[in-house]
This record gives sequence, structure tokens and C-alpha cells, in this order.
Amino acid sequence: MKNGKFGFGIIGCGTISGSHLKAIQACAEAELVAVCDIDEVKGQKCAAENGQVRFYRDYQEMVKDPGVDVVCICTPSGLHCDGVIAAAKAGKNVFCEKPLDINYERMCRMIEAVDKAKVKMGCVFQGRTHADTIKVREAIKAGVLGRMTLGDGLMKYYRSRAYYASAGWRGTWALDGGGALMNQGVHGIDLLMWAMNSEVERVFARMDHLVRNIEVEDTCVASMLFKNGALGSLVGTTSCNPGEKRRIELHGDLGTICITESNISRWALTAEPDGLAQDQELSAPAESSPTAVNDPTKVGLTGHAFLVNDLVQAIKENREPYIVGRSARKAVDLILAIYESARTGREVSVKYGD
Repeated sequence: MKNGKFGFGIIGCGTISGSHLKAIQACAEAELVAVCDIDEVKGQKCAAENGQVRFYRDYQEMVKDPGVDVVCICTPSGLHCDGVIAAAKAGKNVFCEKPLDINYERMCRMIEAVDKAKVKMGCVFQGRTHADTIKVREAIKAGVLGRMTLGDGLMKYYRSRAYYASAGWRGTWALDGGGALMNQGVHGIDLLMWAMNSEVERVFARMDHLVRNIEVEDTCVASMLFKNGALGSLVGTTSCNPGEKRRIELHGDLGTICITESNISRWALTAEPDGLAQDQELSAPAESSPTAVNDPTKVGLTGHAFLVNDLVQAIKENREPYIVGRSARKAVDLILAIYESARTGREVSVKYGD
């Protein structure tokens, strides 16, 4: 920490690093001091464009930098584990992009390393940071929808051939860990379970790559049973042209609440057990809700900025960050069960890590 600011270092200078850079710049108590990428041209360019900060080609060297207090993990999903563990062992705090990782055992190792080193790890699911989504979660926890009966997540995106060709790891099991669900749909899956205030217990799924010639799925559907007794469904795809805004639909015996992207789009309630729910007038969204339905670069700043600032405050106050590893991994645990079901053709019980 120098001049009252926490030094941030970024591992991976690809597309998502731009959101981390802007979030760091927006935080009064944070500053970028280093970047790392195995592509020296890309990494040097990122360093030069951001105040000639220090450039590293080896993340093992960057985590030794005494000026780095927090390490941002912006590498391909299948490489998150190595970066997190190296940072934790070096005594650095961590800000990890979604998904936490793509493998059950590696996520366990990451969380164990962070705990053992007694450092903080904040994770990225910006959908949890919006005023409307927080309002929905609190309303459901308070029982405004009565008995929860159904929770649906619709993530119908579009990704072009050029998108999958833009980096060799995209669309691969080894580094992307999956397709429409693991990369794009993980946000909606996390938001659905978080808003429902319930994990999924069992799932049955089908998946395929119907449009793109990639290893992983570009289309997946799943039927689910939540632990609170509600049923649910997921649709995740990157083959719907031109793509639709994400929609989360939550139903109970006393009404319906819908979230489009991160804004409330329907709020219909009744106070009577057999009464007809009436739509309530919706106020203007508290904040804009950027959408990346067909362009992965259209990610808003608000969520990442909130989470970077929260991590800084968590370090100062010695408390847990807003989204910790054990919470962030739940969406991945569910996706892994969905993939197992689709591969085996059987219903699968979801295994969640502690």
C-alpha cells in the first residue's frame, strides 16, 4: 500500500481486463501498478496505455512484487486456480473474475489456499450488486411471493464465429470449461439461485453445439428441483441470433417477480392466498443495465467498481468481501452437474463444495 492506495496487479490482459482496469481507476483507494500476460506485445501495450505500469510475463514473478497488494485474475477460466494459489501463497489478496474455476477439486484448492494464507478473495458476479436485484432477493427472503413454486433463467445470447476464433481457448473444455453456460450463462445461473435464496438440489439436462463448430455446448436446457421445493428451468445458448436480454422469472403462490438483465421488469403480488396477483407500477430503474447479448465487450462498469471498492474495504476492515469463493463456486457446481446430466442422460444430484 502506497500513498493510501492499494496496488493492483492484473494477470491476463484480454477482453475482461478492461472492466477490471476501469473499476480500479474508479476506486479512490486503488491504483494499477502492474500487469502480466504471456503475450508480451499485448501486455506491454496494456502497461503503456495505463501509465507505464510494470509489466511481467510470468505471474509467479508479479505476485512477488512488493507494490502489489491485490491480484486480479483475468486469465482464461481454466487457469484461474494457478493464479489464485500463487497470489495467496505470496500473501496477496485476490479479485477473481467469474467463473471461480471450471473444476470442482481446483475450486476447493483455491479456497483452501486463501483460507490458509489469511488473505481476502473477492469474486465477480456483478448481477448481485444492482439495487433492483438486491431488492428482489430481500423481498423473496421476506416471503412476499409466498411459497416459491418456480424459478426460471433464460440466457439467450449470440456469439459469432469471430468471437470463438478470437482466442484459441474459447469453446474448449480444457480452458473455457464449457460454453453457453460456463462462460456466458454463469451470471444468470448465479443470479437465479441467489435471488431464489435456494440452491438447486437435482437437475436433468440436454446440451449440444448446434450452430458453432466448437467442443463445448452452444445450447443447453435443464430442468431443476430447488432445495426449497420449487421447480425450475434453465435455457442457455450463444446461438440465438441476434440474442435476447437475460431474464430471470420468479414465481410463488402470491405472485411473480421478473428481472430483465438486472432491472425489475415485473412485480405482481396479491395478499390473498387465492387472489389474482396485480401488477404494481414500476419506478424507473435505479441504474442502467448494460447488455452483452451479442457483444462481450458491452459490460457495464458499475458492478466491477462496486466489487473492487468492497474488496478494498474488506481488507481494511478485516471482514469477508461481498462475494466470497464459497458463494461464487455454487453456480459452477450446478453447471458441472448439468454437464454430467447431459453427458449421461440421467438426473444428477448437485455436489456443492464447502
